[in-house]
Amino acid sequence: MQIIAEIGLLFFLILLNAGFSLAEMALVSSRRAALALMAQKQISGAARARTLADKPDRFLPTVQIGITAISVLTGVVGGAQLAQALTPELKHITTIAPIASTLSLIITVVTVTFLTLVFGELVPKQLALRNAERIACLVALPLDLFARAAAPLVLVLRGTTHVVLRAFGPVDPHRRAVSEEELKAILAEGTESGMLESEERDMMERVMRLADKPVRAIMTPRQDIAWLDRTAPRGQVITALKSAPHSRFVVCDRSIDNVVGIVQAKDILDRMLDGKDISIATSLRQPLAVPDAISALDALERLKSDPLGVAFVLDEYGSFEGMVTVGDLLEAIVGDVEEPSLTETGEDVPDRFDLDGLEPVDEVAHRLKLGDLPAHGSYHTLGGFLLALLKRVPRQGDAIAYGGWRFEVLAMNGRRVERVRISRDPTVVP
Repeated sequence: MQIIAEIGLLFFLILLNAGFSLAEMALVSSRRAALALMAQKQISGAARARTLADKPDRFLPTVQIGITAISVLTGVVGGAQLAQALTPELKHITTIAPIASTLSLIITVVTVTFLTLVFGELVPKQLALRNAERIACLVALPLDLFARAAAPLVLVLRGTTHVVLRAFGPVDPHRRAVSEEELKAILAEGTESGMLESEERDMMERVMRLADKPVRAIMTPRQDIAWLDRTAPRGQVITALKSAPHSRFVVCDRSIDNVVGIVQAKDILDRMLDGKDISIATSLRQPLAVPDAISALDALERLKSDPLGVAFVLDEYGSFEGMVTVGDLLEAIVGDVEEPSLTETGEDVPDRFDLDGLEPVDEVAHRLKLGDLPAHGSYHTLGGFLLALLKRVPRQGDAIAYGGWRFEVLAMNGRRVERVRISRDPTVVP
């Protein structure tokens, strides 16, 4: 009867060990964001589990106290009691009678170790990894109560641990911060698992790149801006309104080098409908002016509160470089809304396609997996990339290979690359 009680006590101790192992692994492997979301939904135990997970120096000593105490008790029950009970039974076997005591101890230790490892450690930890957050919510209350009961001992252990850890240097406060590369890896994993669509992943990655992209990389350059002269006659203004698909026009004094403001087509049409004369001077508005060195994200912050939603981009000498709108920033996040581009082709890149020379080079490099670009930072468009590769102003028909791809200039607009054909380099084996 005594041996049955001791075996029952042994299994009870292994079960307790399993509970502590389950709680430890569940809290350690739980995602903080998932626990926060569960707490917002008022799922029982979620808030307590998040509190414990955020303070590992509180629950880890508690778990270690429990596991250590159980291990000692298991050793006493298994090593002493069960081994002594097994020895008389082995002595009945004549061939092993001389070593019955030693053999019983070995059998007991191996058996108890095996049961503890399998049912007290491995199985509960694997179960915790399968559904860490839900299990963390279930074990949070009993573990918290045990932590409160063992608080004095935990306090001593924590203080001793901190003293010892000082010898290994200070703690990095940002050690648990997720880097941009890790976040991209998480997005890739979410796409592979089906939790995210590839378009959602692309959009999130574009948002992350927005802070690294200067505003001049997404602006409309001065060469492509539709503008009106401040002294333009009525007929010329009406022709511009009819022919150009723009809602805003830059107003200049005789040339694009002398910008004086901006007019909205709506303001001019309102005057016409009211029977008034067309007056550019009356409708003239002054947009924001931003330096070309600020990031696209900074430009977005400034434009959010601007009623016009447009800004002139100036270089360090005050010269007009181009114009950026909220629409340009939106396209930098969601992709070109006017025509398909490389940024909207998903993960599969075709073997040959044509792109505008103003296509952002970082998007092209990302899709084609070009790696580090030569003299990157001195240009921001596909045309600038070709100029850096050729080391001269490109000409129509120029072609050059880079990173397993062939880039051919299809059309030029003055000294600006207007159209580029990209195809896989046949000399490179994929």
